[in-house]
Amino acid sequence: LQEVTASSRHYVDRLFDLDPQKVLQGVIDMKNAVIGNNKQKANLIVLGAVPRLLYLLQQETSSTELRTECAVVLGSLAMGTENNVKSLLDCHIIPALLQGLLSPDLKFIEACLRCLRTIFISPVTPEDLLYTDATVISHLMALLSRSRYTQEYICQIFSHCCKGPDHQTILFNHGAVQNIAHLLVSTSYKVRMQALKCFSVLAFENPQVSMTLVNVSVDGELLPQIFVKMLQRDKPIEMQLTSAKCLTSMCRAGAIRTDDSCIVLKTLPCLVRMCSKERLLEERVEGAETLAYLIETDVELQRIASITDHLIVMLADYFKYPSSVSAITDIKRLDHDLKHAHELRQAAFKLYASLGANDEDIRKKIIETENMMDRIVNGLSESSIKVRLAAVRCLHSLSRSVQQLRTSFQDHAVWKPLMKVLQNAPNEILVVASSTLCNLLLEFSPSKEPILESGAIELLCSLTQSENLALRVNGIWALMNMAFQAEQKIKSDILRGLSTEQLFQLLSDSDVNVLMKTLGLLRNLLSTRPHIDHIMSTHGKQIMQAVTLILEGEHNIEVKEQTLCILANIADGTTAKELIMTNDDILQKIKYYMSHSNAKLQLAAMFCISNLIWNEEEGSQERQDKLRDMGIVDILHKLSQSSDPNLCDKAKTALQQYLA
Repeated sequence: LQEVTASSRHYVDRLFDLDPQKVLQGVIDMKNAVIGNNKQKANLIVLGAVPRLLYLLQQETSSTELRTECAVVLGSLAMGTENNVKSLLDCHIIPALLQGLLSPDLKFIEACLRCLRTIFISPVTPEDLLYTDATVISHLMALLSRSRYTQEYICQIFSHCCKGPDHQTILFNHGAVQNIAHLLVSTSYKVRMQALKCFSVLAFENPQVSMTLVNVSVDGELLPQIFVKMLQRDKPIEMQLTSAKCLTSMCRAGAIRTDDSCIVLKTLPCLVRMCSKERLLEERVEGAETLAYLIETDVELQRIASITDHLIVMLADYFKYPSSVSAITDIKRLDHDLKHAHELRQAAFKLYASLGANDEDIRKKIIETENMMDRIVNGLSESSIKVRLAAVRCLHSLSRSVQQLRTSFQDHAVWKPLMKVLQNAPNEILVVASSTLCNLLLEFSPSKEPILESGAIELLCSLTQSENLALRVNGIWALMNMAFQAEQKIKSDILRGLSTEQLFQLLSDSDVNVLMKTLGLLRNLLSTRPHIDHIMSTHGKQIMQAVTLILEGEHNIEVKEQTLCILANIADGTTAKELIMTNDDILQKIKYYMSHSNAKLQLAAMFCISNLIWNEEEGSQERQDKLRDMGIVDILHKLSQSSDPNLCDKAKTALQQYLA
């Protein structure tokens, strides 16, 4: 190292010369020495060139030419490795360059911007450095009109530093849309491209920006029309892809309708084209991911995409990459692609998940694609978390199909890797994996038995205690599905696993979804007579308390209806009935709901009464008498005159029990 640095030392020494002309020549020589030479860049950084260059750059006494050359050399050093950029950041290069933008000299401004651009596009630079001083953004907006270079670099800085809604809002409020729109028709391709990239990051998942873009026009042409022109096949691929991303964001934000021809006939086919074998790896990844996002929530777009250019078969190639090594002559390219092949797999899984989200025929086609289930099962255990998440998403999408749950999912014992994924995965994977488990636990799914044997109850009970709302919902939902038409042992295991405290915790959860699923679980647990009697003999007191609690609380109609249905199930028990008959408070509540203004609640309350007074059962006479004394028969007479046919029928049937 000493020898190497010794030969570089003279470059640094010359920066300290007393003759300004020699200093300038030294900087120019340094510039020529570092171009394309990473070793030389590293040496000069080690020897302390950066602080001196920054000092010269900021000196008022330095000539503009010297300051410009310093900015150029610093930009060249930043072009090297990530460590170079870290060294520059440690020397506080960003404030120095931003200060330089206040100079009146355009060439110097351009050199500072070029260097800033190089630093900001590095992954080691924190984006927030652009936003620390509020005046910077407005100054950059003002510089946009100075030259095509300021336009190109500033747009590039914005598109790299715009991460998330806070940054989008800052740029939007500083007039980014108005200032950048006219650059889309610039004579310079680079400016058009960087402006387009800016819009694609500004509009992503941002309804405010998307709704604004729809109505902006440049030279009498609306932005969506300009984007569509940039989608055409004769345009460079990156331009086609980026404009497709802009239109996709606008469509997802509701600014463009999903059946608009610019989506159906232009954006969607363009994105499908990006998935073909001819495209580069990153184009195929971006194309598939953007298409997955475009069609994610729209059935019609899913159907159209599924029959465009044999997309479903085309995506199977994403798993066989690189297919023939000989086809890739560029060895660097091959090396790069092998390292990134997992990105192709995750993009394919994502797109399959969107395609199969709603339509049964599409799901069937996906599953019939060669080795599809094996690929998903392999994906579930890949080292890359992104691939695992995408594979689980794909599995979840396909698990919505009753047909597939009974066949492919069974043949491939999908539940095994899924249960493995559920052990200690990060939350975002847990949420999707537990949703999938909910589907695998449906009554008609053959996977139900083996899943139970593999310790699912314990796992799901622990999910119901999660801080994360989606996990609580899924945990209780899966238990609800598990309890449906289950044998008594499973029901007892669930109650034991949950514990009474946890049940009460869930019944007092602030989220109505959790509450509804918990009531659904209770309702499923309390079905078929022997089970009802058994569970009420062990947990009756707590369950009656819970029912009272909910019927007294401030809850919506659906919650109260579900609770009354649970009571009706209890009333159907042989011994369990007594828990209602000896509880006057509950009987008064049933009576109150029989005369409620909502027919659903009236009907549910009537089910309770019918089950209590049914003739063939022991003790029915005493129960009928007690309820008659409470005024129930009078209410039944009134309801038998109701204009609602359901209520009327139910009341008449109940009255017949009294006559029999």
